[in-house]
Amino acid sequence: MALANHPSAAAPGGAAAGPPAPPGTAGAPTAPGGLRGVLASPWLVFAMRRLGGVALVLTVLVTLTFAIVQLMPGDPARVAAGNNATPEQLTQMRHDLGLDKSVAAQFGDYVAGLFRGDLGHSFQTEEKVSDIITDRLPYTAELALLGVAVVLVVGVPLGMAIAVACRDGRRRRLDGGFTLATGLVGSTPEYVLGTLLVLVIGIQLEWLPVAGAATPSALVLPVVAISLGPVCTIARIVRRETSVVLAQDYLRTARGRRLPARRLYLRHALPNLLTSTLTLAGLLLAGLLGGTVVIESVFAWPGLGTRVVEAITLRDLPVIQGVVLVLGVLACLLNLLIDIVLGLLDPRTLSGKAAS
Repeated sequence: MALANHPSAAAPGGAAAGPPAPPGTAGAPTAPGGLRGVLASPWLVFAMRRLGGVALVLTVLVTLTFAIVQLMPGDPARVAAGNNATPEQLTQMRHDLGLDKSVAAQFGDYVAGLFRGDLGHSFQTEEKVSDIITDRLPYTAELALLGVAVVLVVGVPLGMAIAVACRDGRRRRLDGGFTLATGLVGSTPEYVLGTLLVLVIGIQLEWLPVAGAATPSALVLPVVAISLGPVCTIARIVRRETSVVLAQDYLRTARGRRLPARRLYLRHALPNLLTSTLTLAGLLLAGLLGGTVVIESVFAWPGLGTRVVEAITLRDLPVIQGVVLVLGVLACLLNLLIDIVLGLLDPRTLSGKAAS
């Protein structure tokens, strides 16, 4: 019986056991694997996956913008040199543009130019494409940012108000009218809305200017035209999401405690809509940056959209390439920024973003 308490009895093969472990360390891992913990960090996994996705999208985008020159009918050298160019001038222009090289060599030159920040020169004006974009982008960004602000300020409260007013099956006519009106307006093309605004507000009533950017009032009609459709879309989505939130038990409990409406909806309901609202706002801004082309043309707004339409008409390929590439890069960066903001606000979204 005395052997049971002897130190050698605790070790296999009769080996003597070491000194007792200090208090509080029983069962603790001997090698905590710090590098493994860092590599398993949700933020690192998220960053690696998202940056890999951005790199893939940018690779596809660069390839597609390069393919514009290769796939569009006609001779870019003829466009650059003019219709009256002699054969010798055309040959020299092809050499200057690198069109006498293989496709692989042309693509290599194009990518190398992008790394140097060289987007080429306009065929028509010989301006640097980067200078054209620098001059025009602020106008497009101003229009897109104001459009997103209007959509969020109008669409989110409208959707929440309809959901609150029509909860539990009340006010069916109001709900039906909201669905019908937002469906009709949301499905109307932007150029139709813009043309109607020009005819009615600008020409018939003469309330607001319909062209140019000379005064702040010239922003009103373009912003309304690009935001009407998205307002309807956001309002419908927020109305549906709010209805789901209002049906949750904790909201029913809060209503049972007769909390003030402002506290009930702004403190308890709105935060649960934050993730979906921010995601939609980011997608909307990225879409509006590239979707203002038609509206800018309707209202003669001096942004990238108007310049792209001119470039397409004149077959100014470097301008088309540069604008498409820059807008695509901005869309990727905006989506990445929204994902980061969502991760900061709600770290639980990191696992879903990293896995996607």
